[in-house]
Amino acid sequence: MAEPTTKKLHLTAFMRPVSLHTGAWRYPGAYADANFNLAHLRSFIQELEAAKFDAFFMADHLAVLNMPVEALKRSQTLTSFEPFTLLSALSVVTEKIGLAATASTTYDEPYHIARRFASLDHLSNGRAGWNIVTTGNPESSKNFGREEHLEHGERYKRAREFYDVVTGLWDSYADDAFIRDQETGIFTNPDKIHVLNHKGDELSVRGPLNIARPVQGWPVIIQAGQSDPGRQLAAETAEAVFCSPRNLEASKELYADIKGRAEAVGRNRNHLKILPAAFIVVGDTVEEAKQKRLKLDSLVHYDSAIASLSVTLGSDASGFDPDAPLPDDIPDTNASKTGRASVIKLAQEEGLTVRQLAQRLGGFAGLAFVGTPSTIADEMAVWLAEDAADGFTVVFPFLPQGLDDVTRKLVPELQRRGLFREDYEGTTLREHLGLPRPKNRFFD
Repeated sequence: MAEPTTKKLHLTAFMRPVSLHTGAWRYPGAYADANFNLAHLRSFIQELEAAKFDAFFMADHLAVLNMPVEALKRSQTLTSFEPFTLLSALSVVTEKIGLAATASTTYDEPYHIARRFASLDHLSNGRAGWNIVTTGNPESSKNFGREEHLEHGERYKRAREFYDVVTGLWDSYADDAFIRDQETGIFTNPDKIHVLNHKGDELSVRGPLNIARPVQGWPVIIQAGQSDPGRQLAAETAEAVFCSPRNLEASKELYADIKGRAEAVGRNRNHLKILPAAFIVVGDTVEEAKQKRLKLDSLVHYDSAIASLSVTLGSDASGFDPDAPLPDDIPDTNASKTGRASVIKLAQEEGLTVRQLAQRLGGFAGLAFVGTPSTIADEMAVWLAEDAADGFTVVFPFLPQGLDDVTRKLVPELQRRGLFREDYEGTTLREHLGLPRPKNRFFD
């Protein structure tokens, strides 16, 4: 167990889709329509707010993902609410939990993004967060009149300029620009309006924005890229990083790298929170938690699962005996050596059959904490104390039970140890995350 720490964890909830595990909707007692049912989503966010989560985080994608028909017909993600519409609705049934959404810098315009997030920040009284993505799925281009997806480097070049334009638009007005004096008939002070007049390599935007400066100054900036350009963009712009390291050591390297880059460009490392995605399965015993995971994994269709295993191994696994261990004579290939070795090690350590291993990869293959509230709290404390994370983006295994397990069992254990807040100390997402309100670059 880690040494006592004065630091506290930040917890955000990954909620679009409501679970990243492909078998989640089939789990006994789970809501099969949880991803597209407003009543369910309202109950989820209210429970998360009662548990004092920092934010309700909605990822997004702009195309039906490129997948085989067999996988397509089993996917729960084909129908999802548009994030801004849903978060606007949820803002009126909550008071303090943050509302974060993904918006693409490749397939949208800065003026659109600035207006939407400013509106959400005002509607929620300062709880909005923007997850900047460049959109990695090449299928998206075909939905926006382009046959070819923008090259990776070009997407990040545009994203960096896009950030400057959006934040510049948010700074269009001084905080006291709107006088609203009914006696004199003066509504706005023209001296407190800034026209951006941005003309760059990628974008041309005049401004000003037609919405008052957001409550938070700027909505919280979140970034999710882990490539070298993604890390640099995060270091220069992000206040929270949603990431997916596979283990403690990988996360420590990413944490040190991004925070080091942030300091190199003159930023305070404490004003950037690293929040890895963590799949959490809670049981009254470790064995019970493991059995829940095995049951959940078993609901992944074998045809989809074995395809995932074949890709990871770099070898066709469809001929392996599904109910036997991995064979010892898998041919060597040019597939990722690290990925292949980690999968073989996982099978050996947990005694998984080919079927169980394939379903694990086909369900959710990322970082997972599987155990009791006490053992999971032990692990989280280590990550916090060893500078591997400032908190976690929680991925629920199935809903509502998996969410209930976290809010009603794990969170109280974290609170008992002093690792997580017992109540909100502020009302804005910036206050939850311990982030300063940015100065207006044109008026402060």
